[in-house]
Amino acid sequence: MKLNYKRTILVGFAFFLICAFWQAYDSIIPKILTDKFGMAQGWSGVVMALDNVLALFMLPIFGALSDKTKTRFGKRTPYIVIGTVIAVIAFVGLSFIDNAQLARVGDAAEMSETGVHAVYAETDIVNGELKTHDGDKYVLSEKYTEAQMTEVAVKAAQGDKEATAEWDTYFVPARQAVAAKTTASHRGILVLFMAVLLITLISMSIFRSPAVALMPDVTIKPLRSKANAIINLMGSFGGILVLVLGIVFGTGKAPKAMMSYTLFFTVIAAIMMIALVIFMLTVREPKFVEEMEEESKRFGIDNGEDDDGSGSRKLSKGERVSLLLILASVVLWFFGYNAVTSKYSVYAGKVLNLDYNMTLIIAQAAAIISYLPVGIVSSRIGRKKAILAGVVMLAVAFGVASFLREGSPAMLMNAMFALAGIGWATINVNSFPMVVELAKGGNVGKYTGYYYTASMAAQVLTPILSGFLMDAAGLSILFPYATVFVILAFFTMFFVKHGDSRPIRKKGLEALDVDD
Repeated sequence: MKLNYKRTILVGFAFFLICAFWQAYDSIIPKILTDKFGMAQGWSGVVMALDNVLALFMLPIFGALSDKTKTRFGKRTPYIVIGTVIAVIAFVGLSFIDNAQLARVGDAAEMSETGVHAVYAETDIVNGELKTHDGDKYVLSEKYTEAQMTEVAVKAAQGDKEATAEWDTYFVPARQAVAAKTTASHRGILVLFMAVLLITLISMSIFRSPAVALMPDVTIKPLRSKANAIINLMGSFGGILVLVLGIVFGTGKAPKAMMSYTLFFTVIAAIMMIALVIFMLTVREPKFVEEMEEESKRFGIDNGEDDDGSGSRKLSKGERVSLLLILASVVLWFFGYNAVTSKYSVYAGKVLNLDYNMTLIIAQAAAIISYLPVGIVSSRIGRKKAILAGVVMLAVAFGVASFLREGSPAMLMNAMFALAGIGWATINVNSFPMVVELAKGGNVGKYTGYYYTASMAAQVLTPILSGFLMDAAGLSILFPYATVFVILAFFTMFFVKHGDSRPIRKKGLEALDVDD
């Protein structure tokens, strides 16, 4: 019994483009909301939760719809194609609206090594006086000539820590105050931005469940952890590619917070379309599904279908309890993990004085390296034990990160994110297969919807809750918050009794094959 790696990689291009989009979205949209529109962290979290609110309803719906869809291209492929094309167009459109807001703010404070042109507005810089926001008033904070502002900006752009701290203390609050004031007086741009953002998120919701459900559609049950490792590996490549581009474009540099993202978004959109074209040219969904069904019959694997193929057999009481416990665990570890991923771009700059791109690249690289070994180990020790080990690694990483501040060794934070990447890879490789292991042949899309409903329920609430906590208690609350929820996930997962795959006993010459 061998996994068809080539087929799994080709199917994984759908997940590649999904992860490329979400890496760009999670990294840049919070920065646009806070830097360009002047939103507080709490309200930025509310907006960042919109995709998850939509997902609560749309992912189960489109997962179930794709189960019932019959076209010559298959059940999942039409959703992937249509959703991707609309999302790409809307995503690039967001950058043009962002440019319009930038023009309204009147802040051309994009930093480079050659200098800065910093103009906030007449009410904010008068005779060289830089003012910051204090409640509803603008109060004098410091005096700068334009030459002094240029000097600070250039040094900050070059990585000077004192200049960056000065920039964050005086320039950033003034800029965000002006952005908030501009947004309040010109709400039309924010309304338009939110409308196009909604279109983008709906488009992504159309095909996320069908794209993920395609892997179990074309993979026999005992090999789904291995296949999911490949799928997640493809997703990590998408995410890390975006992070590398972030370094190239300088999106993580604090002095470039007011840059235009049009070129960056266009490059991301092009990558998504290239991945879609590869998927369309190489994935023959009906053929792949037929091959999986024949292989399942050859090995005597029950896909849970009734005679009519409806897959309507009900779960036993124990299976239902295990399903609920798995979904509860998914909610809890996403509560912790997504709080970090949705806020780290802000946290890194203001608490650690680090470029978030490099730290996240290290986490992604660690995940990439560990996906295949994790898939192999999981097939030996079982999915549940692997997940529990991953949860422990994630809790340790976030727990140690809770104590790190500006001046702490950057290598220690990088090491913790590497550990978090391995832990998250271990969890991801096994948690989704545990859910669809309980699915029947005809409702994999439905159970995929269950999985994503649980993860999105957490992602609806955690950016809002963590954002308001960060506003009230300071940004340093982020990692302790994440640690608590990850620890809770360990206890719910511990009591799961169903969802591990049952290895197939090999016969004859197959017993000599160690590649399963």
